[in-house]
Amino acid sequence: MALGRALGLSLPEPGAVLVGRDTRRSGPLLESALAAGIASAGVDVVLGGVLPTPAVAELVAADGALVAGVVISASHNPFPDNGIKVFGPDGFKMTDEAEATLEARVDDRDGARPIGGDVGEIRSWDGAAARYRDTLIARAGVRLDGVRVAVDCANGATVTTAREVLLALGAEVVAIGVEPDGVNINVDCGSTHLNALQTLVRDSGADLGLAFDGDGDRVLAVDGAGDPVDGDQILAALALWLNERGDLPGPAVVTTTMTNLGFRRAMADNGIEVRWTDVGDRHVLAEMRRHGLVLGGEQSGHLIHLASGPTGDGLAGGILLLSALAERGITLAEAAAAMTRMPQRLVSIRVERKHDLPGAAAVWDLVRAEEQALGADGRIVVRASGTEPLVRVMVEAPTSEECERIAGTIAGAAGQACGLVDGGH
Repeated sequence: MALGRALGLSLPEPGAVLVGRDTRRSGPLLESALAAGIASAGVDVVLGGVLPTPAVAELVAADGALVAGVVISASHNPFPDNGIKVFGPDGFKMTDEAEATLEARVDDRDGARPIGGDVGEIRSWDGAAARYRDTLIARAGVRLDGVRVAVDCANGATVTTAREVLLALGAEVVAIGVEPDGVNINVDCGSTHLNALQTLVRDSGADLGLAFDGDGDRVLAVDGAGDPVDGDQILAALALWLNERGDLPGPAVVTTTMTNLGFRRAMADNGIEVRWTDVGDRHVLAEMRRHGLVLGGEQSGHLIHLASGPTGDGLAGGILLLSALAERGITLAEAAAAMTRMPQRLVSIRVERKHDLPGAAAVWDLVRAEEQALGADGRIVVRASGTEPLVRVMVEAPTSEECERIAGTIAGAAGQACGLVDGGH
């Protein structure tokens, strides 16, 4: 409620705030408190109900009466977590600086105290999801007649959008992860657990599968044989297609330090520049906007195509991928083969003190020694998760065995330095 009030007092112009959420049980509870805080600052609130994160960003950017958007979601995180994302009137996420300013106002007891008729109104927008669906359908520019698509909605926010949009575009759709009960979001389903979708694709004879995360800002895929296709491979397929069409400014694409080296080599072979950022879709987007680029993403499935919306959008990204395959007349497996992945191992360990990582000299000494041994034939990235009590170690090397050895050694050192939680691997 304090955050809602701080947001309401921080808005530079009059208007309403759109609030959406995913399917977690804690969503309505936090929605009520947040809306009360915003209204207490004299600002109207529009409750969109269960909406994917990109839907809130899209709707705010398209509606001049909305001056901000808020999503209550912990995205791909486990069910007990929840979080808050704030979008400005242009549909873009708040900058780090703007977030810091907002957080500083949370404990501020000064400021306006509207009463009576000056208190903001809270109302529901039952057609918010439908408006977003219509936008994606109109923008798609492709028909999917005869294409059989399996989808996994992770029991999350895309239950309100994915099937309806794909059906409207002519696809045959088989779906799982579409029965949210408040506690099953991301549980053995969605983009963090592809096994169920792989089985569905094989059993249903689908041409491919699309897996979303809890708030719908990520997409991973499964080809017709049931083999996973990660965000790097999807991004590579889209970059090559857009470049062929002359729709890739630069030509360049933005990725993060976690992206497989095979991606960079595939892009170099096709004359496409790769720009690197720190992990996080906000960093990818900032780099894209800074240089006038339109395509960027992460291995985890965040895909940003600014011609398709102002933020990462799993469903829009899936439609874009289907468009590329249809126009090129190829399968997903053929598109993914354009990039040869280097052996890569990602280890995540649960720790008590992830913030101790930057000062853990023993860990960084070990990293430097292993990097020197690998030379140009590999890469090591060690970082603390931004949303969970985890340290992540990513290693690329000439062989899978070497990846395993190096990742295990560094993860062990990080666990000692940061307080490994029992069973934390």
